[in-house]
Amino acid sequence: MKVMIVVTHLLGTGHLSRALTLARAFDAAGHEVLVVSGGRPAPHLHPGALGWLQLPLLASDGVDFTRLLTDTGEEADAGYLERRRIALRGALIAFAPDVLITELFPFGRRALSGEFLSLLEAARDQRRRPIVLSSIRDILAPPSKPSKAERAEEIVTRLYDAVLVHSDPHATRLEQSWPVTPTLADKLRYTGYVAPPAPVPHPQGLGTDEVLVSAGGGAVGGPLFRAALEAARLRPALHWRLLVGGNDPAQLSELQATAPANATVEAARPEFRQMLPHAAASVSMCGYNTAMDLLQAGTPAVLIPFDAGKEVEQSLRAESLAQLPAVEVLRSADMTAHTLAGALDRALAAGPHRDSGLEFDGAARSVAIATQMAEARA
Repeated sequence: MKVMIVVTHLLGTGHLSRALTLARAFDAAGHEVLVVSGGRPAPHLHPGALGWLQLPLLASDGVDFTRLLTDTGEEADAGYLERRRIALRGALIAFAPDVLITELFPFGRRALSGEFLSLLEAARDQRRRPIVLSSIRDILAPPSKPSKAERAEEIVTRLYDAVLVHSDPHATRLEQSWPVTPTLADKLRYTGYVAPPAPVPHPQGLGTDEVLVSAGGGAVGGPLFRAALEAARLRPALHWRLLVGGNDPAQLSELQATAPANATVEAARPEFRQMLPHAAASVSMCGYNTAMDLLQAGTPAVLIPFDAGKEVEQSLRAESLAQLPAVEVLRSADMTAHTLAGALDRALAAGPHRDSGLEFDGAARSVAIATQMAEARA
């Protein structure tokens, strides 16, 4: 079976990371996979032997997801977007997938509706139409107006076979962040959380007894990192390690220059997940992939959900995780060195938390669902 996964990450790299986890699960099951990425390259997320196509890249202007920037920082014009659309349709025709998966669309990426709809209509017109699936995380950005939810449902009804919801419904159901009508409910397939296998502790013990501070693979962690360095001065008995993502060497240099003696500042590490089981605690935002890593590792955690602009997804997720032991949540508006240090004290006092009992085999279940649907059509 041939599987084509289309993803465009605009700010952080969580969407790409989840898409690659899905792709590897299909690959491990013996299927041929093509990942089509429309966002910036992420050096710490290497596709390995997977089929890969990089579209002319786009990024958002901060949290303004309606203003799309090219690799040179200029606003993407109609010609640039048309080149992406042509490349996307060409990949579909050349690869001829049995299963086509769009990450987030049509529940998000509305600024890219033109290229996604062009792709979906091309898929519908193929002589051997692929199974078409939407892949969404546990919590979505709630629609700002009813018409957006209605439009997404119309597209799903007309052009999709099913929606893969990467959540454990015992913990988080889609209706907690998105209006679910009976028509949409019929399309939903809960998979469990999409996460790689639970991390194996780092063989060299990297991260042992440290406070690991991370902000994903994007460039929005500056305030968190600066507060962490100040908190490190308040807790000199702890060693802090800041893992700085993004492609801003100036930010990394600035943080290294201001770090106290009990803090190490370095670029984000691909073995971050292996460091978590050794760590004393984690301080991070609350993106989907970070939450999965923390839940699997059981590391005491302080969560500072990203809530700039109109973003509420991470805050909703953090609220649900706050019910677990050893998980502290701190609003970004309340974050200071003192409040961060206090939240860390409480998380450390609670110790590593118990097994959550949640399902983390969402990638394998997604493969099973897609395979069953493709075989039923054949």
